[in-house]
Amino acid sequence: MSESPENPLFLNRELSWLEFDARVLHEAFDERNPLLERVKFLAIFATNLDEFYMVRVGGLRRRAAGAPGPAGDDASGTPPAEQLAAIERRVCELVSRARRCLVELLLPALEGHGVRLVPLSELSPAEWTRVDDFFEAQLFPVLTPLAVDPGHPFPYISNLSLSLAVVLRDPETGAERFARVKVPKSLPRWVPFGRPFHYVPLEAVIGANLGALFPGMEVLRWHAFRVTRHSDLALGTTDGGADLLTSIEQRVFQRRFGEVVRVEVEDGMPPALRVLLLGELGESGGSDVPPLTERDVSEAGPLLELGDLMAIAGLDMPALRDAPFSPNVPEEVCDAGRSIFDVVRERDVLVHHPFDSFPATVERFLEEAAADDKVLAIKLTLYRTSGDTAIVRALTEAARRGKQVAVLVELQARFDETNNITWTRTLENVGVHVGHGPPGLKTHTKIALVVRREADGVRRYAHIGTGNYNGKTARVYTDIGLFTCRPAIGADLTDLFNSLTGHSRQRHYRRLLVAPANMRQRFLALVEREADHARAGRPARIVAKMNALVDPEAIAALYGASRAGVEIDLVVRGICCLRPGVPGASDRIRVISVIGRFLEHSRVFHFANGGDEEFYIGSADWMPRNFDRRVETVTPVEDRALHDRLRCLLATYLADDRQAWELAPDGSYLQRTPGAGPDRASHVVLLDESWGRERADDSLPSPAPARAGRGRAGD
Repeated sequence: MSESPENPLFLNRELSWLEFDARVLHEAFDERNPLLERVKFLAIFATNLDEFYMVRVGGLRRRAAGAPGPAGDDASGTPPAEQLAAIERRVCELVSRARRCLVELLLPALEGHGVRLVPLSELSPAEWTRVDDFFEAQLFPVLTPLAVDPGHPFPYISNLSLSLAVVLRDPETGAERFARVKVPKSLPRWVPFGRPFHYVPLEAVIGANLGALFPGMEVLRWHAFRVTRHSDLALGTTDGGADLLTSIEQRVFQRRFGEVVRVEVEDGMPPALRVLLLGELGESGGSDVPPLTERDVSEAGPLLELGDLMAIAGLDMPALRDAPFSPNVPEEVCDAGRSIFDVVRERDVLVHHPFDSFPATVERFLEEAAADDKVLAIKLTLYRTSGDTAIVRALTEAARRGKQVAVLVELQARFDETNNITWTRTLENVGVHVGHGPPGLKTHTKIALVVRREADGVRRYAHIGTGNYNGKTARVYTDIGLFTCRPAIGADLTDLFNSLTGHSRQRHYRRLLVAPANMRQRFLALVEREADHARAGRPARIVAKMNALVDPEAIAALYGASRAGVEIDLVVRGICCLRPGVPGASDRIRVISVIGRFLEHSRVFHFANGGDEEFYIGSADWMPRNFDRRVETVTPVEDRALHDRLRCLLATYLADDRQAWELAPDGSYLQRTPGAGPDRASHVVLLDESWGRERADDSLPSPAPARAGRGRAGD
């Protein structure tokens, strides 16, 4: 990644996104991971790349062509055309590596363990019969061949759909014809045919039976292809005067017809067929978008849609997967006969998922609230949820019992809009008050408030977290949650919920950092305070863990703190636009990214504060969208008995010599290598040590160069 001459202190956010995906792809190569976990990482790499094109590339293409498009958050100043050229080069490298990983490494290794994707040519007559029976009974009825000729316009190709481009010849006229057959997502991509763990690809089964779809025609050839459409339609700009639910439904429908930004083809597709596809798919985008060219075509190898490999990764072969683990039930809530409200009334409780059980903590909190006759009201935000969950059932039960239940459902959660519309109607039908937050802002905060009448008056119990109220993701995302009944935090949450459900311009909060009200200013002030401590010779240190660091003002503040003498360690999972180690600007800043078994999702912020240290957790990354265009909440962790555990947690990440990657000033990443002792892989340590319950470190590690040198992301 090269420096931008416009602003050399900022890395380009799009290329930084791709470097994150390169680190994910590296895990598919790493033989230290169990084989099926490597397959999983390859599938994640592919789906990440899909999202990158859906969300980011469309806007860049429009701006490069001079058409209207979102401004984006790139502070490097790199012109859009240069960004697209750099993206093209990097994606070409990554796709080539992914193909080599699959064909040369993973498929042969899987075959060695009895798992194989088999060419149809190798099937025995009995196995062919099984496949034919599957085609006749299950596949043929759902297929729809679509011809392209003067009487049949080129069909709509849905986003991320796998299709067959079929070339036919009419034996009576000799004319060649084109048709498209969609590979249905309603059937398994990998078709079993009798041998254990042996499969044939669904598209190969369709290709072998095209004669049944086009009787009387001669099938000359077929080739698989796939399209990606621009799918980021700026839903946050919805007109607040319109009915939000209806407006989002309309925009989700419109998103299906976003312009095509990538065409993936299997190897060997003839040039004439590629030209036909590009011409027809480019016209579907309309006159206000740039045309498709060969630069928008990706030769992805013999298999497309590698995200479907997740089904292979999920095979029931325990020896080829990570060892299972049972989440810990925190000792504070081990006594099932004691109310969780009694526990939280005595002390704040901090939980870390997936290492701590989500059902035994968050779900129990809401289930008890629903059943407790002393509870008067429950208020909750839902950004992404997962079907008929314990949380939704608890909210439904609470409403049935006559409690006041208010839920803020974010209809604009990217790619979850349809699911959230469904849950909006489900909750409303059982008497839950459902709101959708202020127009123009996404409600991304993760907060729950329970109001309870007790002997000494009404008390408010709160949960503030870094992750969604989603039992499925709580098993694979690392997230932190705080349970508390501190009056100031309860009062702040009451004010925040009132601003979300009613007409309010609440700007002042007692303890909480709330976006867009005060969070940017508060974080900048905390960074500047550390700089003041450093200039005065007092202890000054910042350790911040987040998913992305993009905001130019926050990055500039960190540069200023570094110049003032503050030691800064950043744990940034994905995009990072800050350049560490630049002389005179970021000499004292170090950045690592941790990639491993779980998706790092927690946000934790530590400020040494002259010796009177402070810790914060919450939902916000340091990005313009989090500070300015979303409702976010970050809370201080005021119970000092919990500081040791947060300090231990951050120390674990900073000491990681197995899953950590160090960011270099040029934007490249280098994976750390273990020393003479045992590996210090963060996720392994956290599983073994319950993140500090038994071992609380007294201090964060001193800033020092860590070992790096195993593999460069993408090499």
